[in-house]
Amino acid sequence: MTTSFGTATSTVIPSDPKIRVQSFMGLKSSHSIALTRNLRVFPVPFSTASLIRAVSTPVKPETTTTEPKRSKVEVFKEQSNFIRYPLNEEILTDTSNINEAATQLIKFHGSYQQYNRDERGTRSYSFMLRTKNPGGKVSNQLYLTMDDLADQFGIGTLRLTTRQTFQLHGVLKKNLKTVMSTIIKNMGSTLGACGDLNRNVLAPAAPLMTKEYLFAQETADNIAALLTPQSGFYYDVWVDGEKFMTSEPPEVVKARNDNSHGTNFPDSPEPIYGTQFLPRKFKIAVTVPTDNSVDILTNDIGVVVVSDENRESQGFNIYVGGGMGRTHRLETTFPRLGEPLGYVPKGDILYAIKAIVATQRDHGRRDDRKYSRMKYLISSWGIEKFRSVVEQYYGKKFEPFHELPEWEFKSYLGWHEQGDGALFCGLHVDNGRVGGKMKKTLREVIEKYNLNVRITPNQNLILCDIRSTWRRPITTVLAQTGLLHPRYVDPLNLTAMACPAFPLCPLAITEAERGIPDILKRVRAVFEKVGLKYNESVVIRITGCPNGCARPYMAELGLVGDGPNSYQIWLGGTPNQTQLARTFMNKVKVQDLEKVFEPLFYYWKRKRQPKESFGGFSTRMGFEKLRVLMDKWEGPVQAPARYNLKPFADKETYEAMDELAKVQNKSAHQLAIEVIRNFVAAQKNGKSEPVI
Repeated sequence: MTTSFGTATSTVIPSDPKIRVQSFMGLKSSHSIALTRNLRVFPVPFSTASLIRAVSTPVKPETTTTEPKRSKVEVFKEQSNFIRYPLNEEILTDTSNINEAATQLIKFHGSYQQYNRDERGTRSYSFMLRTKNPGGKVSNQLYLTMDDLADQFGIGTLRLTTRQTFQLHGVLKKNLKTVMSTIIKNMGSTLGACGDLNRNVLAPAAPLMTKEYLFAQETADNIAALLTPQSGFYYDVWVDGEKFMTSEPPEVVKARNDNSHGTNFPDSPEPIYGTQFLPRKFKIAVTVPTDNSVDILTNDIGVVVVSDENRESQGFNIYVGGGMGRTHRLETTFPRLGEPLGYVPKGDILYAIKAIVATQRDHGRRDDRKYSRMKYLISSWGIEKFRSVVEQYYGKKFEPFHELPEWEFKSYLGWHEQGDGALFCGLHVDNGRVGGKMKKTLREVIEKYNLNVRITPNQNLILCDIRSTWRRPITTVLAQTGLLHPRYVDPLNLTAMACPAFPLCPLAITEAERGIPDILKRVRAVFEKVGLKYNESVVIRITGCPNGCARPYMAELGLVGDGPNSYQIWLGGTPNQTQLARTFMNKVKVQDLEKVFEPLFYYWKRKRQPKESFGGFSTRMGFEKLRVLMDKWEGPVQAPARYNLKPFADKETYEAMDELAKVQNKSAHQLAIEVIRNFVAAQKNGKSEPVI
């Protein structure tokens, strides 16, 4: 193993953080094939040793004589001395907030500045911190630390995110350094959880000890390490440059340092990112065939393990170009699914990933951040040109994509065997919000049994490494606080997701997390009204704005905030998360949702094909026909009265009746009919209570 440190030891960084260093536009290496880029050199006001920095810009003809337009954030990055200045000064001031440049830079450190939008008058600023946990892995020590920090410095809750991380809300500026340093010193990190660089790498959260799952997790860890910033800015700001030793596999160090095809900035403290990092956020997920617990097609890069008939990993299929964010009423912005790029042998995956990142770094747009995600570069170029350019950085041709089986959504809720003699337990957490009695009980269990945990991409929590003898006491304690086996949770809740939105997210247009409990209850009431069974379900996702943090554009029914108490309705996603939804209606007020839900669910029940999902039904019927049916809607047709000889409406009632019946040597059905007959007879005789 090779040792790396939080601060670079052989880099030249000006001591004055306000000094600008020499820059050039684009990147060319003597080893790489010349690509279309613009080269500009800016004078600098000092003569000491300076760093070469990359400022990637949209591709333009070589004949241009004007300086390419850049967004304000690009300027902040360039002048920041590798994401240090002015953040390192702003966090020391007496004000409750930080300035505009620092607000952008602190994202790279894993934090967003927020204020309580429920309050009027003077803004009450605080900070949200997001951890970075590849594959959702959280050690026992880190979980207990985050639990403590939420109470001591946050709002008393932890938020599990759709990218397998924690979010800690409500941290005051004066406490930022204490909280950040505590996380770092307890095996955690927030570095790169936000900002224009690679975010948390997803992988299946289930701690299954099969070859494929272990290899997927290892690959996610290695990709995360490869793309972690190297210049030490994070540790300089939060732990005063203290070095925190981490071990990296030698293949990660070798791949990062390799510049055979012009992917790196020589002699730079950021060999992959340069001073400008990436044009926008960058998301990667790794999984195994069939397991789409990670929403693989929504990522900039999706990596799928390919194994032989003996389950030995041979290589990887790679998807590129997924992404959720868009802007209302701007049709040139859109959600997009990843598409196949090709296959690489397993020893080449880090080099292929770096080649893709370098392509986006050097060619992604930096003038308008609405179009800076890699999905827009691929949509503009087409997959063939994109593949060709990536291959120049990779130094090889991609092999043909391997055929994959159909994807399935896997929640991993409930009890399962890990494969090493231990068990794991997946817990459903509504919208990922851990607080109150649930938070206290989880801590007690995790602390008492010394459990590690994992966070799922569906905002749930997995308790790992449980001995079989612990199962019963853990189940009992969890049930007492409402953490039930999934069969006792409403199926609508099990797959639903919402972003935090109000009151702290500055981008929120309307409610999401605070609104979804009531909306799900209303959907359940509509199900009952139109005759849908309790065990039938629809994937529902709600966001307070169009940025898509809860991935609503993959839902069967997506609600996207488009105004105060108003939603855009998206239909057509699939339960296995492989098809994009489309806009069905705009500006539907929250109080009018039943006017949309009732006819849609009624006709789904009446006109669906066998086992057809709601999303599949919506797509097959077509939106025009659905709108016609909605226009004619006058309420569900009442079926003629008929005898219903089945006395049990739900499983729980049946099980309770069955226990009573066994005492009397009867069946549950016999006892139920007897109770009903006695009740009817008692009513006829003028008695007020039934005889049981």
